[in-house]
Amino acid sequence: MQMKLKKSSQLVLVSAASLLIASLVTACSQITQTLTVDFVYVACSQAFGPNQYGLIDVFEVNSESGHMRQIPTSPFPSEGRDPVAEAVSANYDSLFVVNQDDNNIVQFVIGIDGKLYAYNTVNTPGIFPVALAVDKSNLFVADLYEPLAICSDADPCPGSISVFPLTGGTSSAITKIGTPATNPAISANYWALTLGGSKSSDIIVPTAVNVLASGAYVYVTAYDSSVTPSAGYIFGFAVGSGGLLTPLSGSPYPAGIQPSAIASDASSSYVYATDYANADVLGYTVKSGNLVPMTTGAGGTNEFPAGNEPSSIVVNPTYPFVYVANSLDATVTAYSMSNGTLTNIGAYTTDREPVAIGIDPSTNHFLYTANYLGSDVSGFELNTSDGTLLDAQFSPSGANAWPTAVAAIPHNGTGAGISPTGTQ
Repeated sequence: MQMKLKKSSQLVLVSAASLLIASLVTACSQITQTLTVDFVYVACSQAFGPNQYGLIDVFEVNSESGHMRQIPTSPFPSEGRDPVAEAVSANYDSLFVVNQDDNNIVQFVIGIDGKLYAYNTVNTPGIFPVALAVDKSNLFVADLYEPLAICSDADPCPGSISVFPLTGGTSSAITKIGTPATNPAISANYWALTLGGSKSSDIIVPTAVNVLASGAYVYVTAYDSSVTPSAGYIFGFAVGSGGLLTPLSGSPYPAGIQPSAIASDASSSYVYATDYANADVLGYTVKSGNLVPMTTGAGGTNEFPAGNEPSSIVVNPTYPFVYVANSLDATVTAYSMSNGTLTNIGAYTTDREPVAIGIDPSTNHFLYTANYLGSDVSGFELNTSDGTLLDAQFSPSGANAWPTAVAAIPHNGTGAGISPTGTQ
């Protein structure tokens, strides 16, 4: 016997079926729609393969949990030995990797799926590159030694900075590295990092480089290894057409004992350097390019306490927070920032020896550290209201051995237009 249903009962069944179909559609959408918010590129320095190249691990970051997992084709060869630094082009179409032992910078174009495609290799003008920075017009590289025949590990000499102008970087043209700018004072393509007077022959060791968001000034942290204890400095340059550098009148600026990293805020108003030996952050206000020490730090100085052996620093470009990786303590120190002044929020545990730190460029909501001895990456979700950090899901994420650097691009609408098959 067939049972007849009242109209109201039929409507209930139809509604239930509709809800079930809607739920299935939503579930399918969640399965098929990517939750990747960023691709993170981690340089790992342990020699690998017949060429003894390093590796670049590529992670995708989940937009809901911050979980980092490597893409299926990761890792990629760094195309050189001992990769120590990374940066991405301003339009996110290219990743630049410094391979110290091969004295080169390798440019990879970035596919729409996060994959890397080796595109160009240039030698750095100096000897043993240690750091680089990129803006939309120029690529800046700091070398351990200036390019003189007498310079070597056995007979060290001062470091140097060089500039490669960048072209392209549009929807129809990939970013291209130009010929390095010439220093007219010496008719060579580098600027030596030296002191004057009686210290002119001292060995100055560069450690990091930062270009302001405005592109008008670039700074290099370095220390004088010829004195004990060492003496830290920040060398400043105005950036002209074609990458021409002009030393600033007040440069170099005192910077503690052994500055190890440098960063600036999005307004180009403040510069911060970590002092590896003094366990603090040094704060400066930018005045016509010159760096004026703040007086709102400890004891009326420009010193803001950090953890032990701070190795890397990043300023959130959207929210008023600064984060420092402390390599000896295996922590990240978080600060709030108000008119340049830093106020300690707290310290958060990473894996062993974090040496590089970055913030996701898509939402500025996730933070990650490359942990050299842990051979992994620690991920955090940052509270945009108060700057506190929460461990990302399944953190830390495994990497290859001895990671040294991190860089990232947003996931959507980025890359050089390279398809997963490698064709443009």
